[in-house]
Amino acid sequence: MFSYEQLEKYNETDVEIYRYVINNMDRVGYMSIRELAHELHVSTSTILRFCLKNGFEGYRDFKRALKSEQQQLTTYEPKSDVSELAHFFAKTNSSAYERKLMPALTYLRRATLVIFVGIGSSGSLARYAARCFTNAGKVAFGLEDSNYPVNTFEIHDTVVFALSESGETPELIALVQHFQQRRCAVLSITNQSQSTLAKLSDWNFSYQLAHQRINGNYNITTQVPVVYVIETLAKRL
Repeated sequence: MFSYEQLEKYNETDVEIYRYVINNMDRVGYMSIRELAHELHVSTSTILRFCLKNGFEGYRDFKRALKSEQQQLTTYEPKSDVSELAHFFAKTNSSAYERKLMPALTYLRRATLVIFVGIGSSGSLARYAARCFTNAGKVAFGLEDSNYPVNTFEIHDTVVFALSESGETPELIALVQHFQQRRCAVLSITNQSQSTLAKLSDWNFSYQLAHQRINGNYNITTQVPVVYVIETLAKRL
């Protein structure tokens, strides 16, 4: 009931409403618009705008669709992270998802080289992504070193594919800017569509899942959507 075309237009408040709704579907389906607004500390007009933005005629129409969506879910009570992933995968089974990938595929098919870049856990994903693309017949490699001497090699018809959950890692952003100065096209996958990296990119895919941190603020936000999108792109090449 939430398409990628709609998610791309969300502001920060819309994202918060979206996350609350998909993690509390059983409650929201029976809440009045005032109750939902109170729970989220926003106005009722904000909730109504959210409904209209997602293609519903009003709050009642939104709740009917929500109850219908809930009935299609399995009977067991999933954990919140499982619920978010279930909704992510539900959205990928759509023409909107395929349309979202098409501009990226155009860049990738024209490229003679694809450089996946990432730092930390995203660096591991960059290596995996490069292997996927190489297996699919596209020359690619993964780069984790933010100090890599970009100016020392030929990058004609090169696409840089940046991976970052936050989209705000300073070293990665600086590296991407160096590549842009060499006129490389930049694609990216981030969690937030409003992040700095997303805004710098020629194409961005944002999966909009909740941040998860433990043990002294270590990031354990799921990277499953990143792997799925990378594998999908590799298969479409």
